[in-house]
Amino acid sequence: MSKAKKTPVKAKEQLAFEKGDFVVYPTHGVGRVVDIEAKEIAGHKLDLFVISFEQDRMMLRVPVAKAKISGLRRLSSRKIMENALVTLKGRSRISRAMWNRRAQEYEAKINSGDPVSIAEVVRDLHRNAGQPDQSYSERQIYEAALDRLARELAAVERIDKDRATEKLNSVLQKVA
Repeated sequence: MSKAKKTPVKAKEQLAFEKGDFVVYPTHGVGRVVDIEAKEIAGHKLDLFVISFEQDRMMLRVPVAKAKISGLRRLSSRKIMENALVTLKGRSRISRAMWNRRAQEYEAKINSGDPVSIAEVVRDLHRNAGQPDQSYSERQIYEAALDRLARELAAVERIDKDRATEKLNSVLQKVA
């Protein structure tokens, strides 16, 4: 009887995506499911989501059974993206920790795949005219976070990435 209860839970743990769905993989950002294929690897049959990340010219194969554990998820809802935009309007919080520690924290937030966390990085590293220049590594992290957030915003709102970047920049400029 306990086996009957475990089976539906296991089925619920697996994410159901179809060809053409936009998905977010935490460390790579927004991609599109281009295929769901069955492969035999080391004698085991494995179903795989084949995800294309066009901006990086990369294909990723994620086992269907491990999709949830790997952090693969659907695009954020409009409400979550609105929360991310509200986060951009907030006051930046720059910790007094050494740069290498802050950089690790920023990278972790970007790789979490959470739009609100990514918006925090963009907000905290954004520089307006009249503010001191950023170091090269600060700029790299800022641009990576802005790019990741813009790609998801573009996919959610069905606009191109450039328009999404403009929207994010206009929100950041209004705060200044």
